[in-house]
Amino acid sequence: METSEKEQAKDGAKTNGDAAAAPSKEAHPHRDSGKAIVSMQGVSKTFYRGKEPVPVLDNLDLEIAEGAFEALMGPSGSGKSTLLNLIAGLDRPTRGQARVAGSNLTDMNDAELAKFRSRTIGFIFQQYNLMPVLTALENVELPLLLTKLSGSERKKRAQTALRVVGLENRMTHYPRQLSGGQEQRVAIARAIVNDPTIIVADEPTGDLDRKNADEILSLLEKLNTEFKKTIVMVTHDPAAAERATVTRRLDKGALT
Repeated sequence: METSEKEQAKDGAKTNGDAAAAPSKEAHPHRDSGKAIVSMQGVSKTFYRGKEPVPVLDNLDLEIAEGAFEALMGPSGSGKSTLLNLIAGLDRPTRGQARVAGSNLTDMNDAELAKFRSRTIGFIFQQYNLMPVLTALENVELPLLLTKLSGSERKKRAQTALRVVGLENRMTHYPRQLSGGQEQRVAIARAIVNDPTIIVADEPTGDLDRKNADEILSLLEKLNTEFKKTIVMVTHDPAAAERATVTRRLDKGALT
């Protein structure tokens, strides 16, 4: 596995228990720095239905600048979520090269990909995937249980993440006591509690009404502009795509 000098230093800090830092305004480069944080060359992805190949992505080239806020649009089945999964290290390309945040994901084994995800990627999904028996604070703290942080430090960082998303008054509430928009905010706090370099968001406003969707999009803009997070968002919503700085379209596995 290859890593940049920046990632090596970052990884060294995280193995000492600093991986779960709350979002930092200083630790990340400026928005749209021009340096590619995602670089894919000739990437194809094929799944199999029994023995029948099902091509999803076809010889795709993609570069995303560090600090960008990009939206991926396209019809159902066009490969948007597959591309997002490749960026996030949830899957590997069938062919081609995928480099993300200085790491070559193509040849990583499962353990290496898991380590990459834990230190680099924050996940936001359409379904909030909160644990109903845990409070908002406990849900946000979950990713930190795999670190060497003390219980008090985990709680402190989870509290900081919830303050960032505007839920400092809902920390002890359970998911059933929250609105859909508030649940998504908890999910976003959970995604940023490890201070990821890249946030991948798959239809983050798909289950929300327009008012709550706009609030979530404003929060994503804040994470991008103030906290310098690179954001890649899959959406079917043109209003959501307009909030991104770049919109790309996928059709039949190819960027158009």
